[in-house]
Amino acid sequence: MSSVGRAEVAPAVPAWKQTARDYFVLTKPSIMLLLLITTVPAMVLADDGWPGWGLVLATLFGGMLAAGGAGAVNMYIDRDIDGLMTRTRKRPIPSGRVPAKHAAIFGWTLGMASGPWLLFTVNEWAAGLALGAFAFYVFVYSMFLKRRTVQNTVVGGIAGALPPLIGWAAITNSVTIEGALLFAIVFFWQPPHFWALALGLADDYRAVNVPMMPVVMGERETKRQTLLYSALTLLITLIFGAVARMGGIYFAVATIGGVGFVVMSWRIMRGQGIEGTRAMFRYSTSYLALLFAAMVADRMLLG
Repeated sequence: MSSVGRAEVAPAVPAWKQTARDYFVLTKPSIMLLLLITTVPAMVLADDGWPGWGLVLATLFGGMLAAGGAGAVNMYIDRDIDGLMTRTRKRPIPSGRVPAKHAAIFGWTLGMASGPWLLFTVNEWAAGLALGAFAFYVFVYSMFLKRRTVQNTVVGGIAGALPPLIGWAAITNSVTIEGALLFAIVFFWQPPHFWALALGLADDYRAVNVPMMPVVMGERETKRQTLLYSALTLLITLIFGAVARMGGIYFAVATIGGVGFVVMSWRIMRGQGIEGTRAMFRYSTSYLALLFAAMVADRMLLG
């Protein structure tokens, strides 16, 4: 029998593999990637060199517990609106693949385990900051800010900006001006990064009454705010470079990449509709990764 025209049936995914994949999705892997991108360079800078694999892996694992737990609890809290939004309706809970109660238990277990893990393997500052990030994302952002204020993305960004500070504290067991500025870089970077995506998802957020900036303040104001926060990000990166006495590699990437960030924001503001927003979202991710990689290269190569 000829195979021409025969429909190919994709092999069924084993149940255990699908379950493992769903629980992995609950942890919001993209957020954990941000953790990796920003935590390790902060540790290298604080130690003025490579801190050793043991400490790096212990810190990353603790941070992943906190971030992954927060992501899972967030999906549990947002299960009602996730089922209504086009972008999220296929997530594990609204699709019925993971029971909501199981997701909540999974998230709380991961998040609460981050504190003891970091306390015994790293230090008390790292443990306290990780637990603080988990609690802030769950209680302040997910339960309160997200559905009540247009500033949800800005204020809620405190949790997402803590990974580099956790990495810094893992080495110094303290919070210093350099660590605080690393926190500030990610804090000011997050709004334009997310708003570039949210501009194209305004209808989704409007349908579930979530007051994201494009819904409440409109497209033009969101674009203006995106430009403002992009410029502030560039400014903070240069201030950090001066305070931390970074070298030429860092300043080249911070200047060129930061100006590019501002220019893309300006083009979005001057453009029509959501023109350029996807490109801006992709650029912002690469920009942050290159910026923190430049910190490592600067310190390791130039000393």
